[in-house]
Amino acid sequence: MTTYDERTGLGDLAATVERVHRSVEGVIEGKPEVVRLALTVLLAEGHLLIEDVPGVGKTMLAKALARSMDCSVRRIQFTPDLLPSDITGVSIFDQQRRDFEFKPGAIFAQIVIGDEINRASPKTQSALLESMEERQVTMDGQTHELPSPFMVVATQNPVEMEGTYPLPEAQRDRFMARVSIGYPSPAAELQMLDVHGGASPLDGLRPVVHADEIVKLIDAVRTVHVAEAVRRYAVDLVAATRSHAELRLGASPRATLHLVRAAKAAAALAGREFALPDDVQSLAVAVLAHRLLPTAQAQLNRRTAEQIVLEILHRTPVPEPSAPQWRAGIRGQQPPGARGL
Repeated sequence: MTTYDERTGLGDLAATVERVHRSVEGVIEGKPEVVRLALTVLLAEGHLLIEDVPGVGKTMLAKALARSMDCSVRRIQFTPDLLPSDITGVSIFDQQRRDFEFKPGAIFAQIVIGDEINRASPKTQSALLESMEERQVTMDGQTHELPSPFMVVATQNPVEMEGTYPLPEAQRDRFMARVSIGYPSPAAELQMLDVHGGASPLDGLRPVVHADEIVKLIDAVRTVHVAEAVRRYAVDLVAATRSHAELRLGASPRATLHLVRAAKAAAALAGREFALPDDVQSLAVAVLAHRLLPTAQAQLNRRTAEQIVLEILHRTPVPEPSAPQWRAGIRGQQPPGARGL
């Protein structure tokens, strides 16, 4: 796999991602932080859960992200009668060959949009587990690899509960981050009426980056260095969720891994070849909150998982800033006094 040159690669990465960012922002007005988080998850090889009230652009964001990249795209409308085989595929007996032939399902695409994922049964939702974690589908003892890059962008509505099924904990844990778009500002909403009042904003959207470029960008993100102090800080944050009095379920080790991967992607988007504690802090709520289950008492007190994560961020000591410390290990660098980092 070709990698970006270490000296210029992160600059190239930032410029390429900026093209995608501008393309998506042309559709999603006034939400640059949401678009940036979606791109961060993409480069960190994660999956994104978009959760918000109807009509704020959840599906539009997913479609705009997919159309801005020259990748194969499949959309799955989750409904109560959707079957697991509709997602993963099915083996059909071929009369001429006298053998079973695998027919790939909708999951076999580079960008998979799962619309209203909580409207399908838990059995159907579980069909995504192997695909999202291992990027493969196992059917009748045969393993079928999924294309690269591979990202699931799922939407769900937390308000309309009729005819919906809560996402199981194992399913939520597969999503690297959860984002809520929120209502636009009055100015952004007015601009939306002016620009998009007569036609769909997706009609004129064209790919601005190819799939092979995305693979190279992901490869460049993997080279971002994370010092031991930053890794330990991420571990401390996640460990604090497991002992918090207001949480009956804390974050998993997978959450720690996702948090560090997302921090590496955030550092790369900033043009740095090393991650900082700030990268971990900025992503902690998006990466951790949807995995946590507050206690009944916390819910009675109207305490949300997001508030608890912010409290943990406030209480957990942050490593002292030191540029040489964060750079330690890059190209074999080992500054004085940095032993063990």
